[in-house]
Amino acid sequence: MARKQKQLLQKMISLLEANQASELTTLLNELRTSDIAEVVELVDNEQRRTIFDALNKEISAEVLEKVDEATRGELFEMLGEKELANLVSELDPDDAADVLQELPEADVTEVLESIPPDESKQIKNLMSYSEDSAGGIMDPIVISVPENATVEQAINKIRAAEIDEDFFSVFVVDKNHCFLGDVRIRFLIIKPEDTKISSCIEPDSIYVTANADQEEVRNIFSKNDLIVVPVLDEEHKLIGRITADRIIEVAEEEAAEDLYAMAGTDADELDDVSVIRAARIRMTWLLPCLVGTAVTALVMMFFKGYNPVIYVAAVAFVPMIAAISGNAGLQTSTIVVSGLATGHLVALRLTQVFNREVRIAMLVAVSCGIIGAIVCSFLPYLINDPANPTQTNFSDHFAIVMAFGIGMSSAIMVATTLGLFLPFLFRKIGIDPAISSGPLVTTANDSISVAIYLTLTFWLVS
Repeated sequence: MARKQKQLLQKMISLLEANQASELTTLLNELRTSDIAEVVELVDNEQRRTIFDALNKEISAEVLEKVDEATRGELFEMLGEKELANLVSELDPDDAADVLQELPEADVTEVLESIPPDESKQIKNLMSYSEDSAGGIMDPIVISVPENATVEQAINKIRAAEIDEDFFSVFVVDKNHCFLGDVRIRFLIIKPEDTKISSCIEPDSIYVTANADQEEVRNIFSKNDLIVVPVLDEEHKLIGRITADRIIEVAEEEAAEDLYAMAGTDADELDDVSVIRAARIRMTWLLPCLVGTAVTALVMMFFKGYNPVIYVAAVAFVPMIAAISGNAGLQTSTIVVSGLATGHLVALRLTQVFNREVRIAMLVAVSCGIIGAIVCSFLPYLINDPANPTQTNFSDHFAIVMAFGIGMSSAIMVATTLGLFLPFLFRKIGIDPAISSGPLVTTANDSISVAIYLTLTFWLVS
């Protein structure tokens, strides 16, 4: 925590403990809502109650929206139904929908029944879309003008709009409210007042449909340097807009989700402060990994009946094979997952990615195989004990070295192939490609690489 934040926290706690309500209110009025939200996340419920009592309704609503999900869950319990409804009514419809998505369905119904019908209808419409879609993250408040309007009429409509929002474009629609294009605010300033708005429409205006995935929308913003984009329904009618600040939030969410998936955990872990819940979420991923490592152990036990001297010598190098091949596969899958997430066209073309990654994998596999074989050839002699009857003779040792080199190369190629194809496969069947970089897949890589190495070893020795 930054020094300024620590000082702020200490000052607020001092005021809370001293029951200095007026001084606390004065301090809170000088702070940004983001700073207040950070403090609310760190104090207990009793102190949170005092802070909310010191804030006006509008600021309290912003703080409720800005705190993390675990804290917001505790605030839901602290706030009464009526107070929660009052705060939700202060939020923009898109933010209100996001907050209510975290409540049980019965509570959502009660809250929506307590707020004005017009606001309730807007929020319900937003909640009808998937929360990961353009419709789920859009703001339904837009300024649109008919195609036959003039610049003067468009400006007057902006002036008359009673909304506390920043607008970067005016959207032009036809008589059926179908989207025709957008006009930048700067054109409204420089064009004569009697200019038809239709003549100012931006050529090739970019838009997204309501069912588009939020990751796709994020990539559209990134590639086209957009500030705002309109959202259309299936009939091409204008129903909302998405702004760049919302996309920044989406990018953070998507990045976090990918990191959780690759680490073998889940974003739901942050929804609750319970350590039991967090442990349960992690064990959901770790138990299958435990089964996977048991499969690796079975693979190793399968070869135990062969020459015990060779087996002991070969098993010593199993961790190297599993670790190197697993990391090589992880490197490939991470590159592919990152490319798919950012929407790069090169990453979307399997053939082009395959041609590149296979050549890289071959160079890595040969290099690691040669270097690993060299290490394998002299490493046993660093602890050579002439009195030890389990020492291998030269021919057997040479066979193990050859098996190790070939096994290392083969395991890397197999792991790289899995790391290359699995993200595309998962994406095709609707599973997050980031899971292909998770512990489940790396555990499977271990079993396959160990099986390849030991099979080669005993085949060459026999």
